Amino acid sequence: MATYAIGDVQGCLPELQRLLDKIRFDPAADRLWFCGDLVNRGGQSLQTLRLIHSLREQSIVTLGNHDLSLLAIAQRRPEAQSKVNPELREVLFADDAPVLMEWLRSQKLLHHDEQLNWTMVHAGLAPMWTLRQAQRSAQEIERELSSPRHPRLLKNLFGNRPAAWSSRLQGVERLRASINTLTRMRYCDVQGRIDFESKGVPGTQKPGMYPWFEVPGMRQRGARIVCGHWSALGRFAGIGVHAIDTGCVWGGQLTALRLDTEEPQYVTVDAEPYRKKVPGGD
Repeated sequence: MATYAIGDVQGCLPELQRLLDKIRFDPAADRLWFCGDLVNRGGQSLQTLRLIHSLREQSIVTLGNHDLSLLAIAQRRPEAQSKVNPELREVLFADDAPVLMEWLRSQKLLHHDEQLNWTMVHAGLAPMWTLRQAQRSAQEIERELSSPRHPRLLKNLFGNRPAAWSSRLQGVERLRASINTLTRMRYCDVQGRIDFESKGVPGTQKPGMYPWFEVPGMRQRGARIVCGHWSALGRFAGIGVHAIDTGCVWGGQLTALRLDTEEPQYVTVDAEPYRKKVPGGD
């Protein structure tokens, strides 16, 4: 039995299929972890969702910002949905869209496996969070998304304020701060205030900002973390963090990381030749 984490797929179905072939994925024995951003920009988001949904008994998904955006758009009136890009329209107006959206809303924001000692999140963790605090913040969002109250959260999903999570926050602001941390963060300051604009490689950020995993004084968590979201960073391993968004949708690679071996093992496939190469695209 093997367990693999897979980076941002973003609707890149041919590469996902080739990657599953390359790791010799066996649904009867193996398990897949998806780091989020299953959809958007790759051209085949509907087919990608259908494939991962068909593997739901063998898979764990943490939602990314593109996945949450799709869920928010799905709450709009049909005339508003018809104005989004053709790839997402195909998802929204598919016959099985209600099934796929309900399934997507039931996915996680953070997953921790005590036996493997791995934690998966799409973007990152606030510097003041212990692992348990991060789990509680993720669970608050998960409960709202899977409850009848989910339209209120999804309607108020977007926004850069508050810029940092705080235990004093309440209601939608608290949930939005957690969502921004878990699904959008790359750089933040020592108080956890997120820089939503900087997306380049470390060294290009504004003064006083740090990669979320290098903030001075951040809490130590013990578990290894696997994440995606940051294609400019590419494959990164250090400080207990393994980042595996290698920019497939931008002409890079789709990466799988084996988690159940003593040393993590990487497996990659190149993007299809027709994908436009955009260094550090996002």
